[in-house]
Amino acid sequence: MATNRSKKIASVKKEAVAWVFVLPYFLIFFTFTVLSVLISIYFSFTDYNMLQPPNFVGADNYVRLFLNDSVFIKAVGNTFILALITGPFGYLLCLLFAWFINELSPGIRAFVTLIFYAPSISGNMYLVWQAIFSGDAYGYLNGTLISLGIISSPIIWLRDADMLLGIVALVALWSSLGTSFLTFIAGFQGVDKSYYEAGAIDGITNRWQELWYVTLPLMRPQMLLSAVLSITSSFGVGTIVTQLAGFPSVDYSAHTIINHLQDYGNTRYELGYASAIATVLFVIMVVSNFAVRRIISKVGS
Repeated sequence: MATNRSKKIASVKKEAVAWVFVLPYFLIFFTFTVLSVLISIYFSFTDYNMLQPPNFVGADNYVRLFLNDSVFIKAVGNTFILALITGPFGYLLCLLFAWFINELSPGIRAFVTLIFYAPSISGNMYLVWQAIFSGDAYGYLNGTLISLGIISSPIIWLRDADMLLGIVALVALWSSLGTSFLTFIAGFQGVDKSYYEAGAIDGITNRWQELWYVTLPLMRPQMLLSAVLSITSSFGVGTIVTQLAGFPSVDYSAHTIINHLQDYGNTRYELGYASAIATVLFVIMVVSNFAVRRIISKVGS
C-alpha cells in the first residue's frame, strides 16, 4: 500500500515538473490564440466598430455575409480555387521534390534545399514577379513574347481579370514550397535505413513500394505538420494579391477571404462583420484539417 502511494506521489511530482515547463507556452497560446478565437466568435454576433460598445445582433452578420454580400461569395470561390491549386498540388510537389533531393549527395542536397527554401524567407519576391508580369514592353514576359513574335503589343497581365487569378495561383504555389519542403526533407533524413532492409525481406521490390509502405508511414508526423502548413497558407492567400494586383484587384477577380477580412477589419472598421468572416474562415480551416488527418491516416495502411 505504501509502495503504491509513493509511486503515485512520484508520478504527480514528475507531471508537475512537466507542467511547470509547459505552462509558459500554454499561457501564451491560450491568451493569444484560443482566447482570441473565442473573442472573435463573440464579436461575430455583434455590431462593433471599436468606438462604441458591441451591440448584439444575433446571426445578422452571417445572414448578410451569405445572402447579401456577392463579393464575399466571389472571394470564397477564389479562395477555394487557390486552395485546391496551392494546397494538394503544392503538397505533392514538396513531397516529390524532397524525395528526389534526398537521393542526392549531401553537398548538392544542401545547396538545392537552400534554393527551394529561399522563397519562404525572401522578403522581396513580389518585386521579381512584378518585373516578370510588368504590363509594358520592358516586362520580362512581355519582352520575351514580343521578341519571339507571339504577341505584337504588351499585355497588361496584372490588370486582366481573366488572367489575374491564374498568376496569383502560380506565385502562391511557388512561394508555398519552402517550409513544407523543409519539413519533408527532415522527415526523409530521419527514417532509419534498417526499415528498408526489413521491407526488402518482406517483399518490397521497387522504390515506389518502398516510399508507400515504409517511408511515408514513418513520416506521418511530418506529413501532418506539412499538411497543416499547406492548408493554412493556401486558405490564407491575401498578401500576394495585394502586392501584385493592388487592393481591390480588378473586378475582384483575385479577391480572397483574407482580402475581404482586411477590407472590413482594417479599412472599414466593421469589426463585428470582419469577425464573422474570420469565423467562417476558421471553420473552413478546421474542417479541412480534419479531412486531411483522415486521409493521411490511410497512407501505407
